[in-house]
Amino acid sequence: MLDLAAPSGPRPHRARRHASRRAHAAPEEPATRPRLAVLIPAHNEADRIAAAIDGLRDQTRRPDLVVVVCDNCTDDTAEIAVAHGAQVFHTQGNTHKKAGALNQAIAWMLPHLDDRDLLLVQDADTVLDPWFAETALATFNRKVGAVGGVFYGEEGGGLLGLLQRMEFHRYAWELERTGGKAQVLTGTGTMFRARVLREVRAARRAGVIGGGTGYYSLASLTEDDEMTKAVKTLGYRAMSPAACAVTTEVMPTLGKLWHQRLRWQRGALENLRDYGWTRVTARYFAQQFLMGFGALSFLVYLTYMVTYTTLYGWPGFSPFWTAIGLIFVVEKTVSVRRAGPRAVLVAALMLPEMLYDLFQHAVYFTSLWGMLRRSEEKWVAT
Repeated sequence: MLDLAAPSGPRPHRARRHASRRAHAAPEEPATRPRLAVLIPAHNEADRIAAAIDGLRDQTRRPDLVVVVCDNCTDDTAEIAVAHGAQVFHTQGNTHKKAGALNQAIAWMLPHLDDRDLLLVQDADTVLDPWFAETALATFNRKVGAVGGVFYGEEGGGLLGLLQRMEFHRYAWELERTGGKAQVLTGTGTMFRARVLREVRAARRAGVIGGGTGYYSLASLTEDDEMTKAVKTLGYRAMSPAACAVTTEVMPTLGKLWHQRLRWQRGALENLRDYGWTRVTARYFAQQFLMGFGALSFLVYLTYMVTYTTLYGWPGFSPFWTAIGLIFVVEKTVSVRRAGPRAVLVAALMLPEMLYDLFQHAVYFTSLWGMLRRSEEKWVAT
C-alpha cells in the first residue's frame, strides 16, 4: 500500500502530523505489480467529490492511494474527501488553476513512485467505470505512455444534455473504429506511467516542448490536449480503450456550454500554434482544417438554400440529394444507437442537431477569430 505523510507546506488533511515533518513513503515489501496512485484536482466540489471517490473504491483494481487536490477550496470538499477515505493535499499560492494545482501535487507525489508505477489524474465531477483501472493497466506496454478515458455524459440537462450525450457517444464510436487511439488524453480520467511524467518535465526544462518547467503546461487553456501532444512528441502512444469509460457532467445551459466549448476550441488551436507543424500535430492540423471547411460549407449551403427558396420557391424533389440525405441520417442514427431510443429519434429528426452544429460552428469561428486577434481567453469554471 502506498502511503504518503504530510510535507511541510501543502499537507494531507487526513492525519494530524507536525507541520515540519516532510513527506516520505512508508516502508513496503518489494512490489510484484506497479503501484497505482490517484490525484483528483478539486475546487469547491463538495457536491461531487464523494461520488468520484466511491467510483475509485468500486474499481476491480483498487488504487493504492487516492489524494484529493484541494485548490483554494472554500467549501467542505476536504472534509467530505477525508470521510470517504481519501487523503487531501492543499495547494499553496496557486494561481494557475487546474494545471498549477496538478503540478504541485505531482511534484509532491512523484518522488515516491518508481518509473513503472502509475498515476491516474481524474476530474472531481467524473465517475469511472469499475473496469477502468484494470483495463488501463492491461493496455500499457513499452510504447504506450498514457491511457485516457472514453467519456460519456451523465443523465439530465433536457434536450441540451441529450445533444451533448449524443456528441460524446459519437466520439466514443469514432475511437472504437480507430482501435482506441486517443485523440485527447481527457482530463476526465487519464493514467500515466510515472516515467513518462518525469520525461515530460525534463523535456519542458530542456526546451524540447514549451509550457513552463512543470509537468502540465501553464500556458495552455486546455492542459489535457497539450499533454496529449507532449506525450506523443516524446514518442509514446496514447490510447483510449472502450472499457475505460467515464461518466462526466453535461453543461445545463447554453451559456455554460458556450464557455466550455470556447475554452476547448481556443485551447486546441493555440496548442497547435505553439507546437507548429510536426509529425504529431499534422493530423490535428488536418482535423481543424476539415472542421473549418465543413462548417463553412454548411453555412454556404444553408445560405444558398434560403436564398434560392426565397427567390424561386422550393426547388422540388431531387433523387440524388435525397439519397445523400438518407445516407447522412443513417450515419447519424447508427452512431448514437447506444445512447438509447431518444437519441436515435432526435438524430432522425435532424433539425435539433443541425442547430447544435450551428452552435459548434459559431464556437469554432469565434475561437479562430479570437486567436487571430490575439485576444485573451480566460478559463471559466463550470
